Amino acid sequence: MAANDIELRRLVIKAFHMTEVEMGDENKITTSGKMTINNDCLPALAEKYSEVIDHIDVEIIKPGDHDRHTNTIMDIIPISVKVLGKCGEGITHTITGVYVMPTGVDVDGEQAHEFGSSDGNLSEMLHLNRAGTPADDDYIISFNITFKKGMGQERYAIIDAYRMVEEWMNTFRAQLKKFEGTKCTERHEYYDRIRPGQKKVLVIKEMIAHGAMLDTWIFPNQPSGVEGGKSLIDYGAMPVMLTPNEFRDGAIKAMN
Repeated sequence: MAANDIELRRLVIKAFHMTEVEMGDENKITTSGKMTINNDCLPALAEKYSEVIDHIDVEIIKPGDHDRHTNTIMDIIPISVKVLGKCGEGITHTITGVYVMPTGVDVDGEQAHEFGSSDGNLSEMLHLNRAGTPADDDYIISFNITFKKGMGQERYAIIDAYRMVEEWMNTFRAQLKKFEGTKCTERHEYYDRIRPGQKKVLVIKEMIAHGAMLDTWIFPNQPSGVEGGKSLIDYGAMPVMLTPNEFRDGAIKAMN
């Protein structure tokens, strides 16, 4: 940091790496790197959203086990939670080594998509080791959603599906929020600064604001979440300013 720099905000992201993911008696994560998944809560969760959801199931895809069928991939979501402060500042805890992958199809086999579908062989549809995708050695929790007839093309149904996924993730977020920060496996600090006399840089990113599977959610309560956020469609697709740290902290969620 230069002597005349003006520090505006600091974001600290603490990562807790999961090395073992398996089915178990409860939905639980530990600082020792173990995660267990239990499906007992899924029928009640599907019933809550029964207007648009027929049923759901969750399966664990282990590293290297990608030669399998997948329905349309709706998103790749990290499990992260704000511990202190709001989006773009304070402290965020996040899990590495495992990501949630919602998929969508309706009861008639119609894929949840508009202009293109990512259903097929997962090894061909998901490119690993890229920004926003799992690495070769990451686990994937495939959250498989079966919509009621025609609901995979309805905007409100897609939003409800993401709300449902977030509700399921909140069990892990509540535990992650209580993790002792000193036990993290990685710690990163990011600063929003003004550098007097230096060039001013503005990055322009064009985001989708079209419809059911071509939507963008911004400023949710939790990183890469839904609750508290708003669609760019509802903003009238007007320009929105974000700080670099808001971008890093999951202020934008692609709803596709």
